[in-house]
Amino acid sequence: MKSYTYSFLTLVLCIICSCSTDKENNIDDTDSNEMYFPPINSDEWKTNTVEDLGWNEDALQPLLSFVEANKTKAFLILENGKIVVEWYGNNADATSNLAWNSAAKTLVSFTAGIAIEEGLLDINLPSSNYLGTGWSSLTTAQEQNITVKNHLTMTTGLDYTVTNNNCTDPECFTFKNLPGTFWYYHNGAYTITHNIIEGATQQNFNTYFNDKLKNVIGMQGSWVPFGYFKLYYGNARSMARYGILNLNKGNWDGIPVLESETYFNEMTSTSQNLNDAYGYFWWLNGKASYKLPASELNYTGKLIPNAPNDLIAALGKDDQKLYISPSKNLVVVRLGDAANDELLGPSSFDNLLWEKINNLIN
Repeated sequence: MKSYTYSFLTLVLCIICSCSTDKENNIDDTDSNEMYFPPINSDEWKTNTVEDLGWNEDALQPLLSFVEANKTKAFLILENGKIVVEWYGNNADATSNLAWNSAAKTLVSFTAGIAIEEGLLDINLPSSNYLGTGWSSLTTAQEQNITVKNHLTMTTGLDYTVTNNNCTDPECFTFKNLPGTFWYYHNGAYTITHNIIEGATQQNFNTYFNDKLKNVIGMQGSWVPFGYFKLYYGNARSMARYGILNLNKGNWDGIPVLESETYFNEMTSTSQNLNDAYGYFWWLNGKASYKLPASELNYTGKLIPNAPNDLIAALGKDDQKLYISPSKNLVVVRLGDAANDELLGPSSFDNLLWEKINNLIN
């Protein structure tokens, strides 16, 4: 009996000493494959290393040199929520609030999903249910044919050849095609979705967005009026937080920010039969064909050939990029000035950047 008691106490002491040593050495005893969520209202963020992940260390500096040479201001790679690469340059740092441009469109489709869950919005109803009649120059019957989903999928049928494609005044919204019969990247038809959500929630869009999304996951930044646009300015880590949220399908460390898996899957899957590579403001890789902003052409092949097939992306003018790959457990953020041409969303830079990323992670 004494021998048994001695052995048991020895085992307990060994466990205590081992735990103590692990803490002193800052050993993370959590599953390395478990999703990490950085704490709210804190600069704390766990990291991992290229070496520990078994990535190609020789490819890291060429990647960073590439992003710097291409006018990047902030560049992050996260694996399972932990930061592996974090780089700033070209007169920017971790505190810099940078314009997300159209990459922020996905913030709106995500917020719309929250309003749907709360029973405040139905995307299959006419947008005039939330905007009121007379929001366009169409007849009342024509307005009734345009649903909220048409706005989310860029299939409103509104004339995109108007003088100012960004305009949201009624005289700028005129009839061109039947809703759902033509896809075109129409910024005005997107921008007014802010007003649709306001009509549905009976709240200021910024207030609703802050309460339901931004503050819940610890983002910073704000929507800033810019002509007809509302541009979102935030730092790179805020975009990374949003990336983690979507990598985890709308759940933040056990908090269901967007609980409906059905809506999340609809939002991040082909949303119509006119542009395979487009969801609800999200760009989708791995599809058979795609269309691009400012073009009526349909291109054969993947949107970003070098990127994972399951990649979803929030893409904005001048190469603002948020890439999410569930199969790789990756979130990649790129903010800065246009690498080459000043395009509205996808660009040749996507494929060039993923060539460099692949050299690192493969």
